Order: sequence, then structure tokens, then C-alpha cells
Amino acid sequence: MPDIVEKLGLSVEELPDFTTVCARKQALKMRVWRVLLRLSVNLFDTGEIQAIDSTSLAHRSSSHNYAKRVKGTFESVKTTLLVDCSTRAIIDVHCSMNLPHDTQIAWQVLTRNLDRLGTVVADKGFDWDKLRHKLRDEGIRPVIKHREFYSLDAAHNARIDDETYHRRSIVESIFFALRKRFGSTIKARTWFGQFREIVLKAAVRNIEQSLTT
Repeated sequence: MPDIVEKLGLSVEELPDFTTVCARKQALKMRVWRVLLRLSVNLFDTGEIQAIDSTSLAHRSSSHNYAKRVKGTFESVKTTLLVDCSTRAIIDVHCSMNLPHDTQIAWQVLTRNLDRLGTVVADKGFDWDKLRHKLRDEGIRPVIKHREFYSLDAAHNARIDDETYHRRSIVESIFFALRKRFGSTIKARTWFGQFREIVLKAAVRNIEQSLTT
């Protein structure tokens, strides 16, 4: 990539081998990648509304023979994104192989970013009264729909501002954008490599997004 080599002030001969880059990437701790993600968020002036949602990102091998040869297990990674709705910046990422419930992930993700939150929107998968109470205690407005077990739940949902609530669809559009930009599958063979890959993609997308706004 001549343009990148030029910006780094290097020649092709000075660049490390690709396998060295991959090995070094795996050696860096997850907290290093999170710092990179946080720095990429600082490129934006975030707004008042943030959205959180989850989906599964799949790992696909090129063939069954390849999977057997590398002795890999290719599973989906449950990925949760916290996104700023006005700038479409990815504020935080949570990855898990155990497929925990959304409510178990939400507070962990939101706690790391309380200073960036104003109004949090989420679908019924994040319906947890304790989460709502915690957010209100922090001065954050929760817009999270209730699962309708009782008439009172339906009444709560009827009072929700639809325009604000439907901003959560921005997270779905960003998942789509990540798949379109980087492919629909995860390439890393190890679970910790997959986590790093997802966070790195989020940081790169933020940087690219900041250059177009």
C-alpha cells in the first residue's frame, strides 16, 4: 500500500513481515484495542441520544477441510454495540461467546460510558426495571420498551416517544455497514482474536466516518 508506506516514512523493505504484524496484533491486550476505540470516539462531538443493540457475527471457514486442518471451532460471536445516534459513532463494543442475555450485557457496557450518555434507547430485549432505575440514578433517561405481560406494560409503551425510540434502528444500520465494509464474517481463528477483530473494525469505521463528516 504505497500511500500508507509513504505517510509512515518507510520503504517496503523496512516493513515487518505480514505474519509478524498478525502475531503482534494478537499479543496486544484487549484493553489496548479499547483505548483505540475510545480515542476514535473522541473525534466526534456526540449528541444526546445513544442506542444499544446486539446481534451475532458469524465465523465461516473456507471449507470443512480447512477447519479440520487448523483444528478450529467456528462459532458466532454475540456482539453488542453502543452507538451515538447523531454522529453514528460506535462508542463501545461488547463481545461474548456464551450468548448471555442482553440485560446482563447492557449495564456492563453502559457503566463504562456514563459520561457520554444522555438518553439510552433499546428494544424489548433490554427490558429490565433495575437497568432503568440505575440509569435514572445517573441522570440518564432510559427509553426501553417493556415486554407486554400486563396491561401496565402496554401503558408504559404507549407513553414512549416513538421518534426517539425508533432511533435505535441506527444500530441495525451500523451492523449492516460493518458487514458491507469489512465482510459478513469474522476471519480470526481464536475467540480472543475475533474480539480484537471486531473492536478494530469498529475503530476503523469511526475514523473513516470522521473523515467524511
